Amino acid sequence: MPPDLPRTRDSARTPVGIAVVGIGAFAREHLVALAGLPGADVRWVVGHDLARARALAALVPGARATTSLDDALADDAVHAVDVVTATPAHARDTIAAGEAGKHVQVEKPAALSLAQLDAMVAATEGRGTTLVVGQTVRFQPAVTALAAAARRGEIGVPRLAHVSWYTGHAWPGGWRGWQLDPELSGGHPVHNGTHIMDVATWLLDDEPVEVFARGFRTFSPEMESPDSFHVQLRTATGALATLELCYALRRRGELVRRLVLVGTEGTLAHSTTEEDGLHSDATSAPPVSVEGALSLQLAHWLDVVCGDAAPVVTTPQVRAALATALAAQRSLVSGRRERVADVPGYAPDGGTHPGAPAHRAGAVA
Repeated sequence: MPPDLPRTRDSARTPVGIAVVGIGAFAREHLVALAGLPGADVRWVVGHDLARARALAALVPGARATTSLDDALADDAVHAVDVVTATPAHARDTIAAGEAGKHVQVEKPAALSLAQLDAMVAATEGRGTTLVVGQTVRFQPAVTALAAAARRGEIGVPRLAHVSWYTGHAWPGGWRGWQLDPELSGGHPVHNGTHIMDVATWLLDDEPVEVFARGFRTFSPEMESPDSFHVQLRTATGALATLELCYALRRRGELVRRLVLVGTEGTLAHSTTEEDGLHSDATSAPPVSVEGALSLQLAHWLDVVCGDAAPVVTTPQVRAALATALAAQRSLVSGRRERVADVPGYAPDGGTHPGAPAHRAGAVA
């Protein structure tokens, strides 16, 4: 059973004790965001490099550093674990935390296979705690607003989706070896493509059936992994999504994103090109439509841990998006259309539909 999270006499929530696992750049972003949330009490930073873990722990008053996840899991004041490690370690760290009775948030992609994801769900939700996957894009204000309008029925039944996502985050030469190795990262459609696969399956709210992916190397012809790819996605009812992802823009931090959702009674759309922004030769400020998403995501996670909200990102939805991304990687390699049902472990009739009932959020009393 998960440890009890005490409440004060006036029923106000006591801050959630958290261990952050990971010492990379994104783990740092998580720590900075958590430090700004009154409901978070970061107690541990766990990483293989103690000096780096100490440096990151110093960002949050009272946090301790360790190279042993067991140290953090043995702390009864830790109620939740934020897994921000490299993808190959996600399953190991999530399962360990779940088996210790902790709630878990894990960064995307949650796992490298559906079997890994199922074991992670069993170790958390199966034992009475919760598992939240960090699909940060859902918390970007423009995406949240567009999805809410679609759920209100403003465009009828969604039938077509088009997502174009161009950024200058990593290429050329910005990724480490494990990110370029499909055996360790899942391939680009899994490593970064999970974002747009999740947005597409979420907005269309339909079972993914078939994908066709084409990759290309814009500024990295020497790299084995393509920096850009396009995906055509078809759903069970015949809805279509066209998805474009490019990580090859020259300037780090540059972002151009466009979303279009067409329904039987109307259209919803948003583009970052319609926003005012701050630009210089060195960098670009994030568009207002994406600003603050990580803090919103982490605040929501704390609500889930405390039983005050059901997860916005449910594990059946995570499963559908991951299976779609894995099928897209298979298509990238084969050069053919690939059925999502052929991804090992995916059972469309087994509750994986994005609109299937979510697992009940396990509250902490």
